Amino acid sequence: MSSVMKPRSALVELTICRTKEFLRETEAVFWVFVFPFLLCFALGLAFRDKPADRIPVGVREGPGAAQLMAQLSRSPVLIPRAYSEESGKSALRSGKISLLVVSAVPLAYELDPTRPDARAARLEVNDTLERASGRRDLLHAKDIPVREIGSRYIDFLVPGLLGMNLMGTGMWGLGFVIVSARNRKVLKRLIATPMRKSDYLLAQLLYRLAFLVFEVVAFVLFGWLAFGVVVRGSYALLSLVAFAGGFTFSGLGLLCASRARTIEGVSGLVNFVMLPMWLLSGVFFSSERFPDAAQPYIRALPLTALNDALRGVMNEGKGVAAVAP
Repeated sequence: MSSVMKPRSALVELTICRTKEFLRETEAVFWVFVFPFLLCFALGLAFRDKPADRIPVGVREGPGAAQLMAQLSRSPVLIPRAYSEESGKSALRSGKISLLVVSAVPLAYELDPTRPDARAARLEVNDTLERASGRRDLLHAKDIPVREIGSRYIDFLVPGLLGMNLMGTGMWGLGFVIVSARNRKVLKRLIATPMRKSDYLLAQLLYRLAFLVFEVVAFVLFGWLAFGVVVRGSYALLSLVAFAGGFTFSGLGLLCASRARTIEGVSGLVNFVMLPMWLLSGVFFSSERFPDAAQPYIRALPLTALNDALRGVMNEGKGVAAVAP
């Protein structure tokens, strides 16, 4: 008497099917699991612990230019270069120098005041030339470099990239897949089967959960091994925050998929939702750089909340009460 294998439930079959579909999409695997690591590695090397970058400044040729060049050369921060009037203006426009010193009476500085490096160059140039002219400082202060783990740029960057990746995979993982299945008439065929609609949606979320575990663990482990980024808070809380963020963006992806009928439509809609968060939610730099009037809107973005919570747990060791709001 042959035993008949009991068929697996629709939920299990749909979850396995979606997982296989994802693994066969090499482009999706690259953007989910390879690209964030490459981005983290490249930016981590670019902003690694190293001596402060020296600032290139120009000195316009003319009377007294040689003396100014000699004085500015004593600064450990500046790289002075001599320019003619036209070449100096061209170098300033193209960003080759941050500031152009005009050896006139009175001394003049040509710069773009909206550039942070230009303002820093002006302060250093002015300080160096005043010291060379015999200025005596009434206040002597000592610089104490801070290189503590948790305060570096890479410590700021890793949680931001993790949040960005959770957003991208959550929205694209559901939004693109459901619209693609609708276009290929797969949804119509599935509805004709005994499958429940809730099983289909739950299978999408279960597949997302399976890869979410690997995605978060691998990224946190990479940050630790490559750059010494440590998790100061609870790993359980970090997992909870990551799951909450991942499923939040999966919900947004599902909402986009419910409103789009074509691949082009869902691509435009997903990018439209994600772009403000890419720019404003503090992935690569602090959102505090934006004007105060924009802060209430920035705080309302889901990725801002996720990035702040991830950084609170990883860099500051905050607990549930601190990150829950």
